[in-house]
Amino acid sequence: MRIQIRRQDIAFEVFKSSGPGGQHKNKRFTAVRLTHAPSGIVVVAQKRRSLSANKALALEQLAHRLEVLYRPAKERVATRKTRAARERTLDWKRRHAEKKSLRRRGCEEE
Repeated sequence: MRIQIRRQDIAFEVFKSSGPGGQHKNKRFTAVRLTHAPSGIVVVAQKRRSLSANKALALEQLAHRLEVLYRPAKERVATRKTRAARERTLDWKRRHAEKKSLRRRGCEEE
């Protein structure tokens, strides 16, 4: 499913990259922040050294996040315990009740 992103829905902002990298980090305004107004999703890209590459990367990330957001939920399939599992549970409950009743009897004798 490919979602169409309208350009008027996106706020485009440019800023300086930050973080580790030293001389490999570009000191110019090459980082990009995209804000999708209808959904409120904000995407930041500062991985590449060029503005155009970061812009393309941010648009890809935004498209992916919107696709995940608007993906239809899978229909839940009802499951059932197996007969053996039900029998194990009932057996455990029976044994547990016997233990408790034995404890009760011990208190009544004193």
